[in-house]
Amino acid sequence: MTEAMSRRQELADAAITTLAEAGMRGLTHRAVDRVAGLPEGSCSYYFRTRQALLRAAIDRLVEVDLADLTDLADRPELSGKADLADVAEAAAGLVEYWTTNGRARMLARYELALEATRRPELRSVFVTAGSRPRLLAEHMLAAIGVPDPSRQAPVLVAYLDGLIFDHLAGAGALDLTAAELRAALLDVLRSFSLRSSSGQAAL
Repeated sequence: MTEAMSRRQELADAAITTLAEAGMRGLTHRAVDRVAGLPEGSCSYYFRTRQALLRAAIDRLVEVDLADLTDLADRPELSGKADLADVAEAAAGLVEYWTTNGRARMLARYELALEATRRPELRSVFVTAGSRPRLLAEHMLAAIGVPDPSRQAPVLVAYLDGLIFDHLAGAGALDLTAAELRAALLDVLRSFSLRSSSGQAAL
């Protein structure tokens, strides 16, 4: 990695932290410089406009999230035909990670997602990035034998997104223990299999 690329990544990470701590209004070039511990003007040198800074933060989020998702997909227990409990365990682990170590990234994503509803150029990046977790969910559902996993994958992703949002930024009414989270995910995965089977039978 070149020095310029390393500095850009450092600033993008600082932008994510700034978004998580101060929100969209607090995201300025100077604020990112402070969080990164760099001289004033560093961020504006690499990212001339606010739009460029927002895009850098999104691209960095996508990069790091993709690494998490790739690690999950590469688990031996999810290769070939998998067990329902193994998939529920993997999904629960991802939810737990993204609500603890990955908390700042999730909060930054919510800030950027709302901003993207008003900026079509950012929205297109979010739509493209969203295809990756859906593909992983499709892979996981196929591994446990769910018929038509491509149709069920977006529902599973929305469910996981809802759990994370409720924990970090929602009312927090669904306060699950680790065991309850795994049980809930196991129930959801079973429902996909049952719903798909009943749908096929009806046809």
